[in-house]
Amino acid sequence: MLIDDRLLDELMKEAAESPRLRMNRDMRNSAEDKSQRMLNALEMGTVLPIHRHRTTSETQVLLRGRIDVMFYDDKGEEIERFHLDPRKGMYAVNVPIGQWHNLEVIEPAVIFEAKDGAYAPLAEEDVI
Repeated sequence: MLIDDRLLDELMKEAAESPRLRMNRDMRNSAEDKSQRMLNALEMGTVLPIHRHRTTSETQVLLRGRIDVMFYDDKGEEIERFHLDPRKGMYAVNVPIGQWHNLEVIEPAVIFEAKDGAYAPLAEEDVI
């Protein structure tokens, strides 16, 4: 699959029409693939909870738009913020295993996201 402007435009259109204001595209080879790789189109106003992944790190590479990725302590207090904007040479962030995080969309965006292991829904204790 070629990741080009046409694909990103299509995904962003789907995100804009979604009630959640986001849409992802699975990039795995098959449902049996034990990795997580996806494109995620994000519109302004989409809400992502503060959460963590206890068994994997997460890499977010910004392909288009602008986002802020925030890290939090165990009390939910922001401890670090990364401003990603590919036009300014700020492309990606790696979220360490167990790090509380979320993001804010500053300008409609598409990220490539990768995590280790098969998909598992977040447990209650992994969301603030």
